[in-house]
Formats: sequence, structure tokens, C-alpha cells
Amino acid sequence: MTLKLNGIEVECIIGERPEERTRLQTLRVDVELSVPDTAAETDELADTVDYAALAERIRAALAAAKCRMIERAAKVVRDVCLADEKVASAKVSVTKAGAIPRLASAQVVL
Repeated sequence: MTLKLNGIEVECIIGERPEERTRLQTLRVDVELSVPDTAAETDELADTVDYAALAERIRAALAAAKCRMIERAAKVVRDVCLADEKVASAKVSVTKAGAIPRLASAQVVL
């Protein structure tokens, strides 16, 4: 079964330029997880990924990581997802809006 979490907003330090190292910016994180389909039968949270808790772990990990590149941020998110024993695989997308003038956003998919 695939579980998607779309639009997790994360306030963190992200970027290479000196001015980016001193202010919070918002990243948008989307994850697509392969999880057991047990909860479809049992209707129990214990049988699937607690996505509220996972979203908080993702926010905390990115805040602590203070990544320079969104590529690294995507790896941090994937590692958090795969640390959950119920996640068999994870596809991660990290989007940074306003990364440079006249560019709507930069995005990496891992």
C-alpha cells in the first residue's frame, strides 16, 4: 500500500549563501511511503505509520540538520521515514520556494 503525505511545511535553516544561514526558510516536503496494508483491514493506527508523528520527526530532523542543499534535506527526510519499521520504501520530494530571484522554486526528488 502507498501512503502519501503532501505539503509538510518545515521551517528550517537551508541554503548555501551567508544570508541563508541566519534565517529560517520554509521547505515543502512530500513523501510517498510503501507501508503494510494491514490497517485497511484492522482500522487500527498501530498497524500503519502514524503520519502525524512522522511529520513532526521530519520537522525536527530538518531543523536540527541545518542543511545547505535541498539534496541533503531530502536524504535526511528519507532516513527519518525509513527509520520507521513499517516503511518498506520512501520517495521524497523537497521544494524550496524563492530560492533565487525569478525562479518559483527548486525541487529535488529522491
